[in-house]
Amino acid sequence: MFVVTVTFVIRSENLDDFMAAMTRQAHNSLTREQGCLQFDVCRDQQNPRRVFLYEVYSDRAAFEAHLQTTHFLDFDKTVTPWTEAKVAEQWERVES
Repeated sequence: MFVVTVTFVIRSENLDDFMAAMTRQAHNSLTREQGCLQFDVCRDQQNPRRVFLYEVYSDRAAFEAHLQTTHFLDFDKTVTPWTEAKVAEQWERVES
């Protein structure tokens, strides 16, 4: 399994719009992409402008396909101006 985590810091004035767009993005990824197995959207309880994503894909190829979807490209273009910071990391999930 291939895991991606992303931490955003969103501009205060764009937070509601970002959360609406992020919720749609998670739904679209889960329902339109066979290789997207999990897409969790989390907010920091102490700082709601910090948003954390935990995404699980069947493999790296499924994630690469995700990056080429129209819904991702539209989402990324929309939210980039609303973002103060973004850190994305890639992980390999270890099966127990």
